Amino acid sequence: MDNKKTLILGASNNPSRYSFTAAQRLTKAEHLVVLVGVKRGEVAGQQILHSTKGISNIHTVTLYLSQKNQVTYENFILALKPQRVIFNPGAENVPFMEKLSEAGIEAVEACTLVMLSTGQF
Repeated sequence: MDNKKTLILGASNNPSRYSFTAAQRLTKAEHLVVLVGVKRGEVAGQQILHSTKGISNIHTVTLYLSQKNQVTYENFILALKPQRVIFNPGAENVPFMEKLSEAGIEAVEACTLVMLSTGQF
């Protein structure tokens, strides 16, 4: 299995949130997961961080943030140089996707959960 270290931006410990389910499914599929969110807590044995400080070597960033909440992280993601960024439903952001593409980073409008369940992750 090709384990892809994945950063979930917009992580939540609320079981009704898709980011919660994504963290659990990614962990179950043996992907390393880094969680960043605003609320304290833990998901799938991982603490939710409140800062991106010290985060590196990320293959995939999966976004569970609205376009306006992504602004804070745009420069960080560009500097991180992941191989891809997944814009989950509700996180669509064409201007940022264009910036990522120009930087050679794959920008995908998709659902992480569907990608996992269909073997496309």
